[in-house]
Amino acid sequence: MAITKEDVLKALSYVEEPDLGKDLVTLNMIEDVQIEGKTVSFTVILTTPACPLKELIQNACIRAIHTMVDKEATVNVHLTSRVTTARAANAAVLSGVKNIIAIASGKGGVGKSTVTANLAIALARTGAKVGLVDADISGPSMPVMFGVEDARPHVFQTPEGKNLIQPVERYGVKLMSIGFLAPAESAIVWRGPMASSALKQFITEVDWGDLDYLLIDMPPGTSDIHLTLVQTVPVTGALIVTTPQKVALADAQKGLQMFRQPQINVPVLGIVENMAWFTPAELPENKYFIFGEGGGKALAEKHEVPLLGQLPLVQSIRENGDYGTPAILQEGSPSAAMFEQLAEELARQVSIRNAVAPRTQVVEMNR
Repeated sequence: MAITKEDVLKALSYVEEPDLGKDLVTLNMIEDVQIEGKTVSFTVILTTPACPLKELIQNACIRAIHTMVDKEATVNVHLTSRVTTARAANAAVLSGVKNIIAIASGKGGVGKSTVTANLAIALARTGAKVGLVDADISGPSMPVMFGVEDARPHVFQTPEGKNLIQPVERYGVKLMSIGFLAPAESAIVWRGPMASSALKQFITEVDWGDLDYLLIDMPPGTSDIHLTLVQTVPVTGALIVTTPQKVALADAQKGLQMFRQPQINVPVLGIVENMAWFTPAELPENKYFIFGEGGGKALAEKHEVPLLGQLPLVQSIRENGDYGTPAILQEGSPSAAMFEQLAEELARQVSIRNAVAPRTQVVEMNR
């Protein structure tokens, strides 16, 4: 009997997307089914190019066709992606940005900016369109980490007569930082409203275009900047970076609870435990828990959020950041592999959040 499109779709309706808990056909993830004799071809639309389950899904599709349609069929599965969003279609601000992710920490010095820079590049390297706002107004570090300290963004005028800033592009990431606008050796004293105004400008007066992910590197703590962000744009979710150290965990918990306050209600996508242990290069099998052990894991379990990754304290990660060549660029290195996996987990959590949680909203707060 000849293979039909209906046969193929029926078989694929038994293949479940592991994270979303529904089958690929119901989720409209199957397109372009073509049949030539015993050759079956179709496209699976993944929810992110950084999907960590792509091989598992591909193998499950092939198995379903062989089991339920024809065991001798040649099955060609083409994998592509369409990043999901939970934003309203008529968004006024950042209308071309699908997901806005705040990356926060309770205190400084936990490596939040290092994690953000490597995550942004890792996502871009999967094929996603990525932007990064350096919202740490008083301590911008992205120009150094991306090796673009001397860059000066270009201002242009739109056909409607509006002036927009062209973000700096580096390593496939669109980048904006106050560090581009002020000399590195100058100290700028920011009052709360001034810092909030600068963040708003980076969001509304920069030509971000179409992006799958816009990462916002937040300043440490809980401040006006955090409130300004959630009141300006609908934030898809927050990622909390901490070290296992008790004082860092206490502050990270405050940051996490801030996003979970009823009037803010931004989903926490997960926790990253940075500097989880130290492994000297000459003793690669040894782990020294300099800042304590398992603190990030305990925090994630306490608040029932995913622990997306544990990153060791590695000298080369710090050095690469200082040299403007983040560790993710060192192909084949253990550090690059860790950040690739972390990016996949973050993208996965965004997809799950967009499938199961309510649409993102701009926070309205009465002062």
